[in-house]
Amino acid sequence: MTRRDNVGPVCSLKFVTLLVALVPELLFLGAGVQFQDNGYDGLLIAINPQVSEDRNLIPNIKDMITEASFYLFNATKRRVFFRKIKILIPTTWKANNYSKVKQELYEKANVIVTDWYGAHGDDPYTLQYRGCGKEGKYIHFTSNFLLNDDLTAGYGPRGRVFVHEWAHLRWGVFDEYNNEKPFYINGQNQIKVTRCSSDITGIFVCEKGPCPQENCIISKLFKEGCMFIYNSTQNATASIMFMQSLSSVVEFCDARTHNQEAPNLQNQMCSLRSAWDVITDSADFNHSFPMNGTGLPPPPVFSLIQAGDKVVCLVLDVSSKMEEADRLLRLQQAAEFYLMQIVEIHTFVGIVSFNSKGEIRAQLRQINSDDDRKLLVSHLPSTVSAEAQTSVCSGLKKGFEVVEKLNGKAHGSVMILVTSGGDEHIGNCLLTVLSSGSTIHSIALGSSAVENLEELSHHTGGVKFFVPDKSNSNSMIDAFSRIPSGTGDIFQQRIQLESTGENVKPHHQLKNTVTVDNSVGNDTTFLVTWQTSGPPEIALVDPNGRKYYTSDFITNPALRTARLCIPGTAEPGLWTYTLNNTHHSLQALKVTVTSRASSSAMPPATVEVFVERDSPQFPHPVMIYANVRKGIYPILNATVTATIEPETADPVVLKLFDDGAGADIIKNDGIYSRYFFSFAVNGSYSLKVHVSYSSNKSGLAHSVPGNRAMYVPGYIANGNIQMNAPRKSVGRHEEEQKWGFSRVSSGGSFSVLGVPADPHPDVFPPCKIIDLEAVKVEEEVTLSWTAPGEDYDQGQANSYEIRMSQSLQKIQDDFNNAILVNISKLLSPQQAGTKEIFTFSPKLFTNGPDHQPDGETQESHRIYVAIRAIDKNSLKSAVSNIAQVSLFIPPNSAPVLARDHLILKGVLTAVSSIGIICLTIAVTHYILNRKKRADKKENGTKLI
Repeated sequence: MTRRDNVGPVCSLKFVTLLVALVPELLFLGAGVQFQDNGYDGLLIAINPQVSEDRNLIPNIKDMITEASFYLFNATKRRVFFRKIKILIPTTWKANNYSKVKQELYEKANVIVTDWYGAHGDDPYTLQYRGCGKEGKYIHFTSNFLLNDDLTAGYGPRGRVFVHEWAHLRWGVFDEYNNEKPFYINGQNQIKVTRCSSDITGIFVCEKGPCPQENCIISKLFKEGCMFIYNSTQNATASIMFMQSLSSVVEFCDARTHNQEAPNLQNQMCSLRSAWDVITDSADFNHSFPMNGTGLPPPPVFSLIQAGDKVVCLVLDVSSKMEEADRLLRLQQAAEFYLMQIVEIHTFVGIVSFNSKGEIRAQLRQINSDDDRKLLVSHLPSTVSAEAQTSVCSGLKKGFEVVEKLNGKAHGSVMILVTSGGDEHIGNCLLTVLSSGSTIHSIALGSSAVENLEELSHHTGGVKFFVPDKSNSNSMIDAFSRIPSGTGDIFQQRIQLESTGENVKPHHQLKNTVTVDNSVGNDTTFLVTWQTSGPPEIALVDPNGRKYYTSDFITNPALRTARLCIPGTAEPGLWTYTLNNTHHSLQALKVTVTSRASSSAMPPATVEVFVERDSPQFPHPVMIYANVRKGIYPILNATVTATIEPETADPVVLKLFDDGAGADIIKNDGIYSRYFFSFAVNGSYSLKVHVSYSSNKSGLAHSVPGNRAMYVPGYIANGNIQMNAPRKSVGRHEEEQKWGFSRVSSGGSFSVLGVPADPHPDVFPPCKIIDLEAVKVEEEVTLSWTAPGEDYDQGQANSYEIRMSQSLQKIQDDFNNAILVNISKLLSPQQAGTKEIFTFSPKLFTNGPDHQPDGETQESHRIYVAIRAIDKNSLKSAVSNIAQVSLFIPPNSAPVLARDHLILKGVLTAVSSIGIICLTIAVTHYILNRKKRADKKENGTKLI
């Protein structure tokens, strides 16, 4: 192990320790929501630039959060509330004495407000991608939801809705209703409505009014035109994750009230645990106690912030280390591309270089034309110094000096820091950097990059990148292309369509196609870069056959770049490029293609890449995620590929999946996921994702992903059926996609420590099975799941271990001693990602009195099943989600139609005399013929 391997973790620990010791509040500036003294600080709500200014929107947001704070405080038994909230006002709204942003970015917001509507209109939702007990990505509201008071009839008060969504976002709990499975058969062979708690009451309503529930069930399917309507007045106090709109609901389902049988996402994702059990297991609750007294906490304090002029300063290393591996050349190429194509118009840009000292190369200049861009390019460093020493602090201090000349402060500015490393004294300017209010995006070059750059970016809300010393790597340009704008205006941002590089042999060529779809096309630019000698021979053909050659490109021989900007809107379809290496030596040729949205009426497809991990230490895996969508709609059936580049070893290519297995917790939500654990060396890894979509596949999902607050169709109030307005359905009016699309995005970088230098034994178990399902088929139980791999979600496991119990607690807490299911008829596990099916008879295990769980009668026939995979080295996966199934429905009998005791009470007074007569006849007819129907095996079923 090298000296760097040993020192890295210690340096990082000292770095963070120093931050906390000096000024702890500075540590939280760019770190998102913080929880201390029972209150949440730093919650960021961002309004999308496309939302029209409305004087009622801000007050309504404030009212929602204030109401939510008190409701949450009581629901959590005096444990948590909202204390400090920031609302990010878009720059498209007129200035109104708002405070200026510091390190707040739209992309970092916990709550976003847009005018993008889903298939169900104004449904609030939370994007969850990590699983039970894990934080989500963001909460989404439409502006109409926040402005239209009529919607509260269906969703409930906005503050209650926010608490429902906050529980998704912060604590990783899931919905307790299920529109796709509104009823189920319980362990007593009764039909029940999917709900939590089971004490919530209501009646069945057919097309023309109340009706017996058996009229709504045909062969165990819910008859079209029927629904279950809940009473507006309830005694049940739970649950917020089911129906927060009920006035009586003031708490989450706990062990006492949780409905473990309901086929909802909470039970599936959290192995039948209650929402309150998951919440109280969170870090928030592990580090807090209920507040003393009986009073409410203070109301939240709101800060309204708005970005001023956008200010960017390039802080570029010019030490002698930049001469290695063509680092300076690749920096020049990427910086030129950023200045000419990426940075948005009207931005103020300055340039600073540094070695042991900082130097201002260009004072701030506002970009209003291409001439401004070219002038800035001319100030890029062209040579390196003879000095090897670097001082990041000196460079950053000069950068702050540049940006402060505009408004006297660095608040809201962006520093793009590029360095080859070697500086061990970043701690000297920690306070200056953290108190500056500037966001630091860091780009580290080579294997000697500064250890603490990642922490610097993290604590200022920036993005960190790593660029390996490989001639055919396009990581430098990818990093500059990925720098977030901070505004959330996708219609103005550059979208990367292609990024590729290859070492091309003499007299060989690099040839490929890139798709320009009809949602992009404005300002489309093709960039070609090379490493040595003159430019390659370039040929570009558009979809109509028009050809562009090297002479059509703007060539910069000094920087070895050639750039072609397509006038107007680029023709949609396949563009074919060919680069011929006409030289007598190997040539590193690279191509980058970017574009902007073609119309403000149609959001372009985008990809956002991010990684999650529990620890930077080997052997903990990295989870790679790519969020692929168009507006808020998930894009399904795309081909998503991640390329991971370590410092020295070869790149690893990994296909990501949206299949609801392995690292991907929810199928068809547009988030493609995969485990990465092929760690070759210690150090930094660069990540890039390529997305391609074929036009012959079904594309956009028909609904918005994520968990969402229930829209209630109506209530029974004082015996009357009161229906709410139908939930608005918004169709997608889009042009036909004839060509598919392609996208590329950098995912930044991550670091790995503790990778053994020598070959090591297998330490990677199969991944946890998360989609186990159990279905009763006559007298047998059929299980289905997605096969894991030998190592996480790759390869082929060696065997399975399936266990069952009639006690949920036993299989949860003592899986090893639950009843082992004979799987001798189950073939060896299939390749990871393959659907597995296994059928067995549970009679052999459940007939004996020894297996009767405490508290269950012989009439209660429910079993719980779980599974884990084992690899060839006997490493075992975590135990799967727990599946359950009801058994032993008596022969020749239908499920018992156990009515709610209020099913008819108070309703008959609300309908016409004809309705009363019809209903009475129907009920009487049902009672008289019940036994006859049972003998004939008719299918009557009851809602879950």
